[in-house]
Amino acid sequence: MLQDVFRKDIELLYETPIVQQTAFWSAVKNKLGSFPVAVNFRYAKTKTSDLLVLIQPLDETYTIAYVPYGPELEPDEASQGPFLEELSECLRSFLPKNCITIRYDLCWESYWAKDNSHFSSQGDWLGEPSVNAQEFRFNCNTVKWNFKKAHFNILPSSTIYLNLNVGKENMLDGMKPKTRYNIRLAQKKGVNVRVTGIENLGIWYDLYRDTAIRNNIFLNDIIYFETVLSTRVDNSRSPAEVMLLVAEWDGIPLAAMFLIISGTRGSYLYGASSSEHRNLMATYALQWEAIRISKEKGCTEYDMFGISPGPNPSHPLYGLYKFKTGFGGKLYHSLGCWDYPLISDKYNEFRSSELLSRGFHLVR
Repeated sequence: MLQDVFRKDIELLYETPIVQQTAFWSAVKNKLGSFPVAVNFRYAKTKTSDLLVLIQPLDETYTIAYVPYGPELEPDEASQGPFLEELSECLRSFLPKNCITIRYDLCWESYWAKDNSHFSSQGDWLGEPSVNAQEFRFNCNTVKWNFKKAHFNILPSSTIYLNLNVGKENMLDGMKPKTRYNIRLAQKKGVNVRVTGIENLGIWYDLYRDTAIRNNIFLNDIIYFETVLSTRVDNSRSPAEVMLLVAEWDGIPLAAMFLIISGTRGSYLYGASSSEHRNLMATYALQWEAIRISKEKGCTEYDMFGISPGPNPSHPLYGLYKFKTGFGGKLYHSLGCWDYPLISDKYNEFRSSELLSRGFHLVR
């Protein structure tokens, strides 16, 4: 099934709407301590594609190979397990001997999100079945039955895609009334959104710290965001344009976000807001401006990037679900993280250790 599998220069990674599979993302993660590997392949004789793999150290001896939102190429359901198994065996020769597993953070649509029986009478997705049932289906038609569902997903497995191939009024009509109202309220109250750069990274980080403390979430170092905002790979096949957007009122920063343009997609990657003046609805103005910019840049879709799978108030991302679904669009549920162990005993130790820790967070 797979042919012409070879390692290639990172700069030759193909253009893609998946920012985490670009030369840009490779450069970002390399600066932050990962070792990137790009692999080209041909599938079913005619489909040529490639893959970004990030080699990440676990300790002084062992590593893990992480594939963020890849591979982009998505075979039919019956072929997915065998395809990924063959790809994994081909990747062995390009990975360090001390690599214990390949972790695929798959962006392929979940099998169960296509099954009406996994939705409530209100149309809300009920999620996947038990892990055993997931592994049985994923490993069907494989030779080694080697795939394991990871304990945690690293990147969001549920998101919303907005169609930008419609006019401004059509996009507004597709929103919930309260969202439209809040966008117009922010504009009426004088909230202004501007595009800025690394010179205002401090503004972003103050808002981000406020958000992290308010929501009790992990706080990344400012160096992480500085790296994302400053990295450029304009001479590659898959660059990305990164913008820092700040929403202000009367000169006071109220909200900010990172907008990344990759291929035909605009992605809302990181967001933050102040605890003050929340009645001015600055986050709605910010998001609407990011959507408008993405469309102006020629994007055909906008990725809201990360929500709870459904309207479950106990889920930590439920607040984002309520906010982001207000903008309309289509909910999308992916298969999430799957492991292909390469050194079984060490992988089992690693898998056990994940349950006792916060998990192995390669990407934030």
